[in-house]
Amino acid sequence: MVPISQMWTVASYVLGQKIKGNKKYPLVLMLEPLFRCNLACAGCGKIQYPDHILNKRLTPEECWAAADECAAPMVSIPGGEPLIHPEIDKIVEGLVARKKYVYLCTNAILLKRKIDLFKPSKYLTFSVHMDGLKEEHDTAVCRDGVYDTAIEGIKEAVKRGFRVCTNTTLFDNANPQHVRDFFDEMMRLNVEGMMLSPGYSYQKAPDQQHFLARSKTNELFSKILGNKKKEWRFNLSPLFLEFLQGRLDYECIPWGSPCYNIFGWQKPCYLLQDGYAATFRELMEETNWGDYGHKSGNEKCSNCMVHCGFEPSCVDDTFSSLSGFIRTVKATLAQ
Repeated sequence: MVPISQMWTVASYVLGQKIKGNKKYPLVLMLEPLFRCNLACAGCGKIQYPDHILNKRLTPEECWAAADECAAPMVSIPGGEPLIHPEIDKIVEGLVARKKYVYLCTNAILLKRKIDLFKPSKYLTFSVHMDGLKEEHDTAVCRDGVYDTAIEGIKEAVKRGFRVCTNTTLFDNANPQHVRDFFDEMMRLNVEGMMLSPGYSYQKAPDQQHFLARSKTNELFSKILGNKKKEWRFNLSPLFLEFLQGRLDYECIPWGSPCYNIFGWQKPCYLLQDGYAATFRELMEETNWGDYGHKSGNEKCSNCMVHCGFEPSCVDDTFSSLSGFIRTVKATLAQ
């Protein structure tokens, strides 16, 4: 389970923002130190850059400065594949020293080889990309054998005392029963929890035909999460799981998961590329947030129900009112 210290840190941070009257605040910094990856997944829109861009890296100092500037309590390190970065251990070490709760997102191909670079800590979690059981996962990442390698990496990390969770992106060809079987398998590996999200329809992604519309998202996740097993552990707000099933409705708050990468602060979020800001303050103050979200009418946002956009909405709801807190308690007890 997520450590009590992390829950307390996040709750204290959000309540502090509420007390200060801040309506727009970051919850998770999406820190991309590189775009280069050792896979070419069909649903990914992050690796379709020319080589001179894929070869660029953020320095540890740039990463730490972004974390200090943003001041979010949690840092997610996606990519690309972060373990390719030659100084990823230094980046993580500096973030942990700042007492940031770090989720290092990895496909785990290099995890066993690089695990000695890291020390187990309550502040560090390996978030392993797993898109289903062997056949589904290897198909999603377009390479045979990756599932088995990832399983070996998970087992090694758990054995060494690291926090480990899985991160799963689903598309409209997902088989609900196979996904439920996958949950059972991940629990047998004793991972801390599982993260879930429908895929976002990146314009540059090679596979455009399997992205989920909102109605299909609700239908799919209702079949997957209906009658949840008590032993399933999710590293998500329980309200987000309700949202995926269409039981609750939220508006995206893209400032909740700001993204910093080799180009700067990405507008408006991790998923869209509508320009970049030089500073976090500029991102917050000069982005026209009304142009984004489902209610805005922006076609790019019309079908989005992705974790990084709506998990912050769910957390905000929990602490915005007594009714939001009660919804969270009820959803937690229902798991």
